[in-house]
Amino acid sequence: MFTGIIEATGTVRKITTTGSNTTFWVESSISHELKTDQSVSHNGVCLTVESVSENIHAVTAIEETLKKTNLGALQEDDILNLERCMITNGRLDGHIVQGHVDGTAECISVSPKNGSWEYVFRFDEKFAPLVIEKGSACINGISLTVFEVTRNSFKVAVIPYTYHHTNIRHISKSDTVNIEFDVIGKYILRMQELKA
Repeated sequence: MFTGIIEATGTVRKITTTGSNTTFWVESSISHELKTDQSVSHNGVCLTVESVSENIHAVTAIEETLKKTNLGALQEDDILNLERCMITNGRLDGHIVQGHVDGTAECISVSPKNGSWEYVFRFDEKFAPLVIEKGSACINGISLTVFEVTRNSFKVAVIPYTYHHTNIRHISKSDTVNIEFDVIGKYILRMQELKA
């Protein structure tokens, strides 16, 4: 379980493929603190740490994860957002994030706003019931508040700290991001479906 508050960014240093699985070696300022079997969010995707060597850790994504997320498009030197799992005796600064990405969204515009940045993302319309005005969505692992919601798009405003401390500054028009919708909304929608 995560909060969507990015702890560090990491750089992909090596990528290997075995069968339908892909392993990523990621260099970061927190890698040396990780332990094998730990869950770490990589661009919003919960992956298990398989090995740690000084400032590099390795994680593997299976075929289903590669199809559903933007991890399959990663290349060496790409930047990832990283977050270790939530500590339950602390504050929940973002929102409840599982690290189970629902799919991808496309960035359709980026606009500087004199000190902040505004992004518009287009998502699959089947997720429309899960997006509400001033609700939360997780973009590449970042907890963000959405506004100007339509049936297949929303805007987010990005403050300077988030812009400079995550990989959102590298997102341009037409880029693909990972998106996870609010888990509470998913449960409510499921209950309504079962009652119908």
